Amino acid sequence: MKNRITEFRKKQRLSQDKLAEKLQVSRQTIISIEKDRYSPSLPLAFELARVFGVRIEDLFIYETEEGD
Repeated sequence: MKNRITEFRKKQRLSQDKLAEKLQVSRQTIISIEKDRYSPSLPLAFELARVFGVRIEDLFIYETEEGD
């Protein structure tokens, strides 16, 4: 699942450290989510959207495989 976390984080001038602190997760978790190596839990996804003041569907882009 693709996401726009880096875009929204930079727009709000938040470092990965500060965002991680706000969400009570590690900086490594933020890095992994931003690089699409880790999909956040639903509660964490909603919390990310809340921090950025956007809808969850504005933050995450679900891409289906061809043929689906």
